[in-house]
Amino acid sequence: MSAARVLVVEDDRELGPLLLRLLRSAGYEPELAPDGQAGLHLALTRQYDAMILDRGLPAIEGLDLLGRLRRTGVTVPALVLTALGTVPDRVTGLDAGAEDYVVKPFEVDELLARVRVLLRGHSRSGQQLMVGDATFDLITRTVTAPEGSVVALSGRESDLLRLLAQHPARAFTREEIVQRVFPEAATVALVDTYVHYLRRKLGTAAVATVRGVGYRLGRG
Repeated sequence: MSAARVLVVEDDRELGPLLLRLLRSAGYEPELAPDGQAGLHLALTRQYDAMILDRGLPAIEGLDLLGRLRRTGVTVPALVLTALGTVPDRVTGLDAGAEDYVVKPFEVDELLARVRVLLRGHSRSGQQLMVGDATFDLITRTVTAPEGSVVALSGRESDLLRLLAQHPARAFTREEIVQRVFPEAATVALVDTYVHYLRRKLGTAAVATVRGVGYRLGRG
């Protein structure tokens, strides 16, 4: 099983790297965004299992960032880590879409425990998607058919299927898929290659071609 990926959106030059070290020592794969704009870009173009974000961020304020993500369908569980700790502050943060709210200064053990709870909850409720009649497990990167047969996917195959399965009614252009799944790729031809891989493993109907647009989730 791969390590859980955690996005940290924190502009403090000391706290941000510290959080990365703590998360790595706990066995996670963290990535740091130094401001709200960078956090928005990463959360929209890459896949994460959890997110830790400050409120007082430059470029885009933390709760504004969270609200934008929720409105675009990004459901990654979020923990707000901030110095704003009054009851109204906490209520505002939770109402904005955060699953948890921790006030600075914090105890390391408590923060890591809350991250574990965040990931457990996401694993139970947000890590399985439907692909036709099959079930796609985002943790194990496997697709299980109704009769019980299991197909394992590579990391990139899993990322591509996840994008399509999270938005089953939407067709994505090749350029959008490159931005969200293959941000380092120089050509959209890579998208066609991985669509071919998925169809070979899951059947030709798993990914549908939308003429003049690109691809969407198929019937499975």
